[in-house]
Amino acid sequence: MARGTSNRKQRTNNKGESSGFGSRRNFLRATAGASALGLAGCLDNIGGGGGGSETVTYGVVSPMSGAYSSLAPGQRNGAKLAIRTLQEDDDFDFDIEGVYADGQTEDTASVQAAERLVQEDGANFIMGNISSSVALAMNEFAADEQVIYNPGAAAVPITGANCNDYVFRTETNTAQIAEAVSEYTVNNLGTDVWFHIADYAYGTSVQNRVTQRMEEANSDLNVVGSTASQLGSSNFDTYISEIDNSDAEVVVIGMTGGDLINFTAQAVEAGITEDKDIMAPTMTFQVVRGALGSAAYGLYGGVRYIADLDNPANNTFREAYMDMEENESGAPPDNFARVGYQSIMMTAEGIKEAGSTNVDDVIDALEGLEMDSILGTNQFRACDHQALNPTWMGQCVEPDSGEMADVELLSKVEGPDAMIPCEETECSL
Repeated sequence: MARGTSNRKQRTNNKGESSGFGSRRNFLRATAGASALGLAGCLDNIGGGGGGSETVTYGVVSPMSGAYSSLAPGQRNGAKLAIRTLQEDDDFDFDIEGVYADGQTEDTASVQAAERLVQEDGANFIMGNISSSVALAMNEFAADEQVIYNPGAAAVPITGANCNDYVFRTETNTAQIAEAVSEYTVNNLGTDVWFHIADYAYGTSVQNRVTQRMEEANSDLNVVGSTASQLGSSNFDTYISEIDNSDAEVVVIGMTGGDLINFTAQAVEAGITEDKDIMAPTMTFQVVRGALGSAAYGLYGGVRYIADLDNPANNTFREAYMDMEENESGAPPDNFARVGYQSIMMTAEGIKEAGSTNVDDVIDALEGLEMDSILGTNQFRACDHQALNPTWMGQCVEPDSGEMADVELLSKVEGPDAMIPCEETECSL
């Protein structure tokens, strides 16, 4: 029997304001709710695609152009694979389809693209983006439109100070990865540290959280210096010279994508690694290792995911991803593919548990729901909707064959231990 409109009180954003005022979804609820109540024997959906439809329409907004375009294909392909998997799996008693757009690594373009997917294609769930600044803008969009949103970005505020009921994140945030890298770095690589970040939400989040955790792990921490470059910069000579002439033992880089690749390649070529270690929370990303080649050997980084994790869910995912027609090279999945896939698969577990595609019902079902995932037993924590992902510290090492570095896992932090305590998240749901 279909479930009707949720009786849960009207949801609010993190500022206590009504999140749905004036939204298209409120109109749909008013006009479609009655007909949805009359449907029997099917899932209820009164959002996005209109009343009474059994179909979940997932809008995927990935930065296919712009600064993060090299990372986006994996995210989109992972999402596509999840949708195909759900279409073929009889355990999920609902229809699902995907609609896709280019967010251009830009907040206004991403919000406009998502708006088109909701209004023109009937999307009632949204996944995507990699830039944390873009994801923060998308958080607001999700609350306004009352659609569930799975961000593909890592800054803490996304499920922290800027959280809201509609945001459920499977990407590992910078606080979780800081638990894996900070103590190891300050106790094994050196206490004299220089930070270089990309000057936007993600870079700031890395610097703030890693500094805090390093200080807690070793009172001898000495932040020798700190520099920041604009997102999308290509020439880092001035910063590298300043760092090279410092007394830093370790350089912590709060960058990702092309910024991290360009900075690291230039730093290694300049000889920084002759007397300093380099650590970046995203250094072990497959696209980074592939671009750097032998320049990555010996560098350190946080690990959110590697394709050879051995568990049934990941083994199935890895094999299916490598066989995808869109994956022309047959390469194993990277973290961005993992996030695209896991976001939709974990949200689908909430739809199945709720017996409904009604967004409020799915939110109620997802909060704290334990489920299997490609990172092991997992859940979206009820207090902030952050997935309980484990994290690792890793080192890029020379492979047995080829040039792209392998990743040696040095230490692991279990999912619950990697999380900020609920009372410290600045999230109020």
